[in-house]
Amino acid sequence: MTEYIGFFAAILTTISFVPQAVHILRTRETGGISLVMYVLFTLGITAWLVYGLLLASLPIILANAVTLGLAGTILTLKTRAVLAARQPIAQGATAATSAPIA
Repeated sequence: MTEYIGFFAAILTTISFVPQAVHILRTRETGGISLVMYVLFTLGITAWLVYGLLLASLPIILANAVTLGLAGTILTLKTRAVLAARQPIAQGATAATSAPIA
């Protein structure tokens, strides 16, 4: 019975994460999420996965492996967006606000 409760909890928590992941994967829009939060969340999921492996608990392993894949993908997209935003404007390019007024 304990394993069934574990599988039920694993299914619910993993499914609850899917809509956000699907939205971000479809739109590639990560502006509304925190990079720090996703780094910590992904590290936490990784720790849960290791814990599940040490316990040989299939519900913990499966739920966290799936969630880690989704969270890792989102973290990668968020990191790329943050790094791209920090890139200086290409040499010779001008911002729209710097154009002279005619």
